Amino acid sequence: MTDPVWISDILAAARPQAIAALLRQFRDLDVAEEAFQEACLRALKAWPKNGPPRDAASWLIMVGRNVAIDGIRKQARFKPMPEDAAISDLSDAEAPLAEQLDHADYHDDILRLLFVCCHPDLPQTQQIALALRIVSGLSVAQIARAFLVSEDAMEQRITRAKRKVAAAQVPFEAPGAIERSERLAAVLAMVYLIFNEGYTHDVAEHGAKALLCEEAIRLARLLLRLYPAEPEVMALTALLLLQHARAEARFDASGQVVLLEQQDRALWDQRRIIEGRALIDKALRHGRPGPYQVQAAIAALHASANSAGETDWAQIGLLYGTLERMQPSPVVTLNRAVAVAKVQGPEAALTLIEPLAAQLNGYFYFHGARGAFLKDLGRSAEARAAFDRAIALARSPIEAAHIRQQIDSLAG
Repeated sequence: MTDPVWISDILAAARPQAIAALLRQFRDLDVAEEAFQEACLRALKAWPKNGPPRDAASWLIMVGRNVAIDGIRKQARFKPMPEDAAISDLSDAEAPLAEQLDHADYHDDILRLLFVCCHPDLPQTQQIALALRIVSGLSVAQIARAFLVSEDAMEQRITRAKRKVAAAQVPFEAPGAIERSERLAAVLAMVYLIFNEGYTHDVAEHGAKALLCEEAIRLARLLLRLYPAEPEVMALTALLLLQHARAEARFDASGQVVLLEQQDRALWDQRRIIEGRALIDKALRHGRPGPYQVQAAIAALHASANSAGETDWAQIGLLYGTLERMQPSPVVTLNRAVAVAKVQGPEAALTLIEPLAAQLNGYFYFHGARGAFLKDLGRSAEARAAFDRAIALARSPIEAAHIRQQIDSLAG
């Protein structure tokens, strides 16, 4: 019950709710983060002795609130402070506004905070980075990895976003219906990035990282309640469900990664698959295609195949081609190349990805895929060099171990 790793998981799960509540009370990003961090330090001291509280988030909010009030008093000791009741009443002042939004469907503090972080005064990249840092507590390194940029660049991006929010005096309140619609694309992208950060864990991180996947799915469901007729919201929810359905099959008993084609499909969560397929079918019937619908359709094709050999790679390749036209990206092209390799062979796939070398030189999966194509063509020396580069870029021991297996299987 008091294992440090377990306590860390509880703190990670409670973070979004606690940060959102503290931010509503104090209207300052740095104050909210610092108060939460201090509350976490006190939890690490108190919980091993006394056991965890019944409601960890409420405990952290209460302690963080007291810490923040003490800090404000110390900074303004010569200025009269408002009564504690005035600070406590801030949430009540917002309650009528929250009640007006979609008949109380917008009560969730975390979702409200997502829309706040995705304020139009910020560039979209800063919106998403700020939300990942503030709402989900991802490290700068984790966010930088998701954006394929350096940690220094991401640190500067987040700092600029915080400064702009402070300078613009962005209100930490729930936006109206029009503003929510304008910010929806950024919120959807941010939810997907939260899921991806949880999904790309290795087995040693499973406890803490799986919380991110569950949190992203929960947020997607809340968005679906707000936008029940929006096909891209349906599709994002479907995509997350279909991908997370494979969670139990993605690692073997020794913790090694199991590729999609080798996974035991009996371990896939059929309830999530059924729900995900129903949602994407409903989204496609609206006749308003979007990138999440295409990605969910690809995931549904994988989920529909009873075995790897039954996968409709030709259709998957066509869908990736559609996604390329909607959202041109070297990563999307790399994914299409995998489908091309299945249908047309590794030579065609290699030809497709070679122009991406400069853009994706720092991307683990590019060198891993290129090595696999070269291996299938019997070009062992070149494959080994590609695999060596992939190992150098591996983000975890699990990824590196998988590439080493590929090297070991090379002839000569």
